[in-house]
Amino acid sequence: MVIHVSSSWVNMAKWRQGVFVPKNQDKFIGTKAIYRSGLELKFFRFCDNNHNIIKWGSENVVVPYISPLDGRVHRYFVDNYIVIKEGKDVKKYLVEIKPSKQTTPPTTKYKKKKHLIYEQKTYVINQAKWEAAREYSKKHGFTFIILTEKELYS
Repeated sequence: MVIHVSSSWVNMAKWRQGVFVPKNQDKFIGTKAIYRSGLELKFFRFCDNNHNIIKWGSENVVVPYISPLDGRVHRYFVDNYIVIKEGKDVKKYLVEIKPSKQTTPPTTKYKKKKHLIYEQKTYVINQAKWEAAREYSKKHGFTFIILTEKELYS
């Protein structure tokens, strides 16, 4: 049985958040596994229960990136770090969990200007974060991937 505490519905039941307590503590890197969405909770359960996942952590890798909005260096806390056995190989991944809608450019259809501008800024910042994570991964022997509900629920 997977146990999580402090689970709550935030923003009028829009986002599920809480602290996940791994049952396989020896696999978890860090002190707390805080999930900020139902997608992240599903991925945490996958990591905890999958025998091919050797180690995993939540927001324990920090990647510097330059924001295209203000030109300053910021810190990107990548959602997850995993070490996985793939056949005879052991591979390391940085994993970002996002709704698929946030991985494509926003469209103007039926959106208020203020909301569209917010989505455009978020998209541009995410692109900068992900490019920095790809470069960081190359330098450190990781592979950076983005998982959406399409991968997590297929």
